Amino acid sequence: MCNLYRMTKNASEVAAWFDAVEGAGGANFAAEVYPGYTGLVVAEGAVRPMTWGFPLVLKGKQGQPLKPKPVNNARSDKLATFFWRHSFEQRRCLIPLTAWAEAQGAKGRMTRTWLSRPDAPLFAAAGVWRRSDEWGDCYAMVMTDSEGTDAASVHERMPVLLAPDDQARWLAGSPQEALGVCRGWTGALTIERTGEPWAKSVVPPPPAQPGLFQA
Repeated sequence: MCNLYRMTKNASEVAAWFDAVEGAGGANFAAEVYPGYTGLVVAEGAVRPMTWGFPLVLKGKQGQPLKPKPVNNARSDKLATFFWRHSFEQRRCLIPLTAWAEAQGAKGRMTRTWLSRPDAPLFAAAGVWRRSDEWGDCYAMVMTDSEGTDAASVHERMPVLLAPDDQARWLAGSPQEALGVCRGWTGALTIERTGEPWAKSVVPPPPAQPGLFQA
């Protein structure tokens, strides 16, 4: 699963790359995007800022609602379930990124391993989005099995990376056509294993409480 990705291009660069309209008002987002943070997506032909993660409202021991947590990953084999179905059928998007990270190593000493495409400085992962009362527009990244790909040496799952020819099928195809592009990326990937701690000691507070959730 993916709980951190890097996006180092600005909204104008993203709009030009994906032949989309740059949304009005600009967007403030960090180069490293965590669950609950703001990221850029391409939805309905425009580059738009949204919160990464669908809000999951839990209840405390006394039945009181707790602060929502972001469900930031959607497994491709779960897209027909209640939590994702309407967004998958009606609101698919592209998530621009330049790399994504996975945690590797012993518990408490995990480090970041970055994965990217060597042939593209910017690429797209499949996403779904919806409007929420808690955070406004929000999105989730679609994950699939990494077996048979370069990413399998790092994690059993990976984002659904979309080649240019598959992007239109994901955005505008039928649900069956969209599911057809939900497969592991068989092209080359650059894998950068670092000594960088997975959990940094100083991280700017996000607009929503981060969580490591996958539905």
